Amino acid sequence: MHRVTIAQVAARAGVSTATVSRALSGNRPVSAEIRRRVDAAAGELGYAGNTIASALRRSRTDTVGMVVPSIRNPFFTSLVESVEHALQDQGKQLFLCDSRQDVAVEAGHLRSLAARQVDGIIISPCHGTGSTPAVEAAAAAIPLVQLDRHVAGTNTDWVGVDDGVSMRLVLDHLHAAGARSAAFISSTLTNSSTELRLAGFRRQTERLGMRTRDAWILLGDYSVEWGRRAAGDLLAGPGLPDAIVCADDLIALGVLRACRDHGVAVPADVQVTGYDDIDFAALSEPGLTTVGQPRDRIAAEAVRLLATAAGTGATAAHIALAPTLVVRESTAPVPPPGPAPAGTPGAAAAPVAGSEVRIRTGQPRSSRSEAGAHQESSSRP
Repeated sequence: MHRVTIAQVAARAGVSTATVSRALSGNRPVSAEIRRRVDAAAGELGYAGNTIASALRRSRTDTVGMVVPSIRNPFFTSLVESVEHALQDQGKQLFLCDSRQDVAVEAGHLRSLAARQVDGIIISPCHGTGSTPAVEAAAAAIPLVQLDRHVAGTNTDWVGVDDGVSMRLVLDHLHAAGARSAAFISSTLTNSSTELRLAGFRRQTERLGMRTRDAWILLGDYSVEWGRRAAGDLLAGPGLPDAIVCADDLIALGVLRACRDHGVAVPADVQVTGYDDIDFAALSEPGLTTVGQPRDRIAAEAVRLLATAAGTGATAAHIALAPTLVVRESTAPVPPPGPAPAGTPGAAAAPVAGSEVRIRTGQPRSSRSEAGAHQESSSRP
């Protein structure tokens, strides 16, 4: 098959080869009309430039690698979509890798992406400690941003949601809706998100005076099946909690199914909450009350941080974005607000909304908070 050359594009567009190169690379300005003519000529002729040679000349590939723990999890699927859109706005392409919750697979992906000379890597590590060596090695070679989950001890940027604030929103809502006891169903404590959500659950139930038991803390994995199985064990045991707090929506969907199987009414007999606000949360029966994560903002911040790390080498930024509580039918209606009687647990607690934390770590540098931020949160990495 005959390969179209840049000279042929130039002839079709009626400009010089140098002008075609400037128009297609975007490195130097050309008029909108020239760009239109060059793009039209390239499209008509089916011209595809030599991206490898271009990358060598510019010392960049305009590609970014992304590694997620499980592409089957709808939260990560939607997060990948948001990141891909943010990169596309900058003229960059995404190479996606699924670590399958396996640190060895994850390490192999990181090495492969570095060997492909991607401009940077966005990763949600699959393990809080097991992922550290590979993340450190990759970050030493190219710019790297951690997303949602993180490993500690690395001078890398991180952006995600404030898990501690999320648990406060959930438990405050359940308490206001009449719950005085709660169980927690989550994954095993192998990543930062799981650890922070459980810590937040314990902290908020204690603050509000809500009862919980060790037997009501059930840890497995992020799946519908685990939620169904864990809830089945919980519902078959002595004493039903007023609420079941789930560390993600997949678990919560399994809990709703188990309640239906056991004839337990939601929210009349037990209230249920999730985390992530995946699309299926609005379609469940009843609709799932859950924590909404600002996925587009998380993605945009990750892409921005990656560009900043590549361009300036600044010290690491840790950004905890504000969550929202999406209230649906799986929790009881909250009575209209009124004066709280003296001594009511949690009555003096201020409502939490719009909280956001931005700090920098690494080399000594003053912390900064942007408009709408609050004091440093214990859930921030």
